[in-house]
Amino acid sequence: MANEFDYIRENLRVIQDKVGQAQEKSGNNVRIMAVTKTVPPEAVNYAVRLGIDLLGENRVQEFLSKQESYDKSAQVHIIGHLQTNKVKYIINSVSMIQSVDSLRLGQEINRLAEKNGKIMDILCEVNIGGEDSKSGVSPENLKDLVTELSQLSYIKVKGIMTIPPPSDSDIFLGRTQELFNSLKDSDISGADMDILSMGMSNDYEKAILHGSNLVRIGTALFGARNYRNI
Repeated sequence: MANEFDYIRENLRVIQDKVGQAQEKSGNNVRIMAVTKTVPPEAVNYAVRLGIDLLGENRVQEFLSKQESYDKSAQVHIIGHLQTNKVKYIINSVSMIQSVDSLRLGQEINRLAEKNGKIMDILCEVNIGGEDSKSGVSPENLKDLVTELSQLSYIKVKGIMTIPPPSDSDIFLGRTQELFNSLKDSDISGADMDILSMGMSNDYEKAILHGSNLVRIGTALFGARNYRNI
């Protein structure tokens, strides 16, 4: 019997095939994140039943409205810009915050993590293309930010995240890979540098070839976003 979400099964098969081929070329072990902006919980849960175990949330308010409907077997990461006054709403509901781009935000996460008796894994978001429309620390200030954040006791820096400009993406993917490798070689005390979160629906194969081990895929999995759903 046909299911209204069967297209997700076929989309995921294509994505997994492409990720698998890119993994073989790169030697990376890559995790697929399903990005759920505007996607109804029923479709998200269908993807989870197919094996997706990681969800990416862009907006705190949307996440809070759908959270109770989600299959609890999948982890959730915050990947969108996070305001300090919204941290309290998600501190106990997500396993990682990927979009930390300032010491002030890191300090608030650290404060609330301590208050709630936990260690919060984070990634530092770098604005690799220097785009005014995107958040993220500049490449020049990334190492300093990672160093400062790594001194906080209740967060753990696990790597970096970026959204490269769509034009000349190979150049920016390569630059991010160089930054990531440089941070790993620096062996910053308190930072693990295990995760390079890079690549979305339009460039995830190229991102894997440039060292990404976590790709964030929404449209290629769920289809075009429907902003009437939020």
